[in-house]
Amino acid sequence: MIWSKEETLPRAEIERLQLERLQETVTRVYERVAPYRKKMEEAGVTPADIKCLADLAKLPFVTKQDMRDNYPFGLFAVDRDSLVRIHASSGTTGKPTVVGYTQGDLETWTECVSRIACMGGASSKDTAQICFGYGMFTGALGLHYGLEHIGAAIVPSSTGNSQKQIMYMQDFETSLLVATPSYALRLAEVAKEMGVDPAKDLKVKIALVGSELLTDAMREEMHKVWGRDILITSNYGMSELMGPGVSGECLEHCGMHINEDYFIPEIIDPKTGEVLPVGEKGELVITCIKKEGLPLIRYRTKDITRLFYEPCKCGRTFCRMENLSGRSDDMLKIRGVNVFPSQIEEVILSVAELGPHYEIILEREGYLDKLTVKVELAHSTDSFPELERITRVVREKLRIMLGLDAKIMLESPNTLQRFEGKAKRVKDLRGV
Repeated sequence: MIWSKEETLPRAEIERLQLERLQETVTRVYERVAPYRKKMEEAGVTPADIKCLADLAKLPFVTKQDMRDNYPFGLFAVDRDSLVRIHASSGTTGKPTVVGYTQGDLETWTECVSRIACMGGASSKDTAQICFGYGMFTGALGLHYGLEHIGAAIVPSSTGNSQKQIMYMQDFETSLLVATPSYALRLAEVAKEMGVDPAKDLKVKIALVGSELLTDAMREEMHKVWGRDILITSNYGMSELMGPGVSGECLEHCGMHINEDYFIPEIIDPKTGEVLPVGEKGELVITCIKKEGLPLIRYRTKDITRLFYEPCKCGRTFCRMENLSGRSDDMLKIRGVNVFPSQIEEVILSVAELGPHYEIILEREGYLDKLTVKVELAHSTDSFPELERITRVVREKLRIMLGLDAKIMLESPNTLQRFEGKAKRVKDLRGV
């Protein structure tokens, strides 16, 4: 099902609408967002210089660092009393990246998620169980309101307590699952431990997965446990841009359709910033052209993909982005959570009993990521209660910082590897 007529507009009409909204957005941001106006002035560009879509390349980029530098509301284009919702995500320094929404933004968000839900096969007949964590994370509430808008019944079960999740699926006859790919696999694993066959004993027919890279291998694993008939589609978004709803897969499985009447995508060389020709792989840059609260222009997502503009067999004319290949920086994605090594380092350095040397090890146990942090003690101790206390302190600090549990391994002083050049702190063994 196609949710809105805009999804099938001719290319010329899409570009006309994009230019109109881009010009309005650039003018509004120039007038109301002092830090970005300064960037434009330094680049020697004014709103009057944006005469065609190609002129977008004249505008300066916005990065996550800009959001940190102007924490919390410095990049907002509306007064505080116009905001009706505030979300946030963790940053490398421990300060969250703050995003905010006007009532109009929430309506836009709901519209965009409604579209990607329908792309993935959802309808008003579905009972949708949302297994994303509710809170400052945008994923759960974004999918919640979009699915509710198309008429689906919502089960806001959040994350954790997997046996109860399976009970809800049985009792409520859940037909649509919202989760990360790894948690969807974990739920299937728990179901089997309970004597429940996910493919035969549950009624889940659709999985809208996000917040993690969905590889072909992961999709195949999901089909093995959930059945060949389940529809599995990936969707993409990030809190800085809006949350989920920037793009989503249709049932043709040939890339994720970008809601181009709300977002203009570009692909750049991550090293030079040069815009690359259509079809080439590079870093995805997104410009928000309908947001009121936080209308970011040329936001560097750090995600690596490519764009396709040929109309899709599904009937949609919006361009498609290829499923992500990875990121251009060192950010780690662990169980759907963005983690920077510097966040872990910040925790380690805040504990007096620890030295500055550490190692981050990522492994996969079953279908879930496992995070282990090896860290040296500043001074040797044989006191088991003291070692237990330090371990507990570090583990709790990491849980607060990251929202994740980690295994802590305390090492004797001078035992971890030293580096003369750039330290290599991360061992990612998930793909080994």
